[in-house]
Amino acid sequence: MADPFEVRMRFTKQLQQLNASVTATQKAAQYALKYKDMDEDLHSCIVEQLEQNRNMNTRANIMYFIEQFLQLASKDGHVNYVRMMQRDIIRVVDAVAPDDGTGSANVKVVRKVLQGLCNKGFFQQDLVLEIEECLKDRVTKDFSLESPVASDSQAGRPAPKHSTFEDVRQIDRRIEEDRERHKRLRETMWAVPAGPTDKPEWEKLWEETSDWGSDDDLMAKEEREMKEREWSSYCTHYNG
Repeated sequence: MADPFEVRMRFTKQLQQLNASVTATQKAAQYALKYKDMDEDLHSCIVEQLEQNRNMNTRANIMYFIEQFLQLASKDGHVNYVRMMQRDIIRVVDAVAPDDGTGSANVKVVRKVLQGLCNKGFFQQDLVLEIEECLKDRVTKDFSLESPVASDSQAGRPAPKHSTFEDVRQIDRRIEEDRERHKRLRETMWAVPAGPTDKPEWEKLWEETSDWGSDDDLMAKEEREMKEREWSSYCTHYNG
């Protein structure tokens, strides 16, 4: 029989090392399912890391992990993990995006994951809407790390004046992970037709898209300028 302390330590380390890659998520999820007889302990590891880890990116990665983990646990027939997360979801949300403003950058992550969990049937829509209302007060700045445009516009931009080296590393890492998630999302959307007679998504878009014109140039310029302002707001908040 595996040593419970060692199992907890290894799972905790896997949670701390989560990133945007599917491999890291699946490895941690499979480990938790392998030791599902210790499900209460491993579930507590997830909550403890969210509450104790001060790294904004780590909390966001664990939140993304939860969605995939519950889906795998449900397919595996181990609903205890699902039930425990349903029980503690408010505690999880408060840890990922606390109401003191320090988790503002994670509000969109929480919203996205909660909607995904709702769509998969793990949470009721009423609960998600109630949490959404609470999250409205937790966004203190108008910025977005979830936009691939914002990620692309970061290239070559100098660090904010009062940033520490660790601040810059966290920002850069978050941008790269967001870019990777968006890349996977696009691949999923474009890869497979919905049915035997349906066209691939890319072919439908090609047929429906009009030729590029001067109006498109203007819109692209305005969008880029908006993302520049969002990045500036983010840096001001992050170093505030």
